[in-house]
Amino acid sequence: MRELLEELARRLVDRPEDVSVEQFTEDAELVFEGVPVGPFRGKPAIAQAYAEQPPDDEIVILRTRESGENLVVADYAWRAEPAARAGSMILRLRDAEIDRLLVTFG
Repeated sequence: MRELLEELARRLVDRPEDVSVEQFTEDAELVFEGVPVGPFRGKPAIAQAYAEQPPDDEIVILRTRESGENLVVADYAWRAEPAARAGSMILRLRDAEIDRLLVTFG
């Protein structure tokens, strides 16, 4: 399970254009902390968010760690400042799909 979560986190970071809304559950939630965006609930809202505001900043994953059975936390930095932690992505899976994605800044 951890490997799947880490792969999804890396895909979100390294190749956001490859992240398909199909990887989310029907009732998934995409939430941001530290910026005035979202939340987005359900596949249609998440798809619209990605289409209207695609990720444009490059980031690198600093480390990943498990946080419970179906959670992984991936700390990230902006590629321009790879030594400074910028926030975390917390992914929760349900039946091999993303159930909730929380992206924190700061």
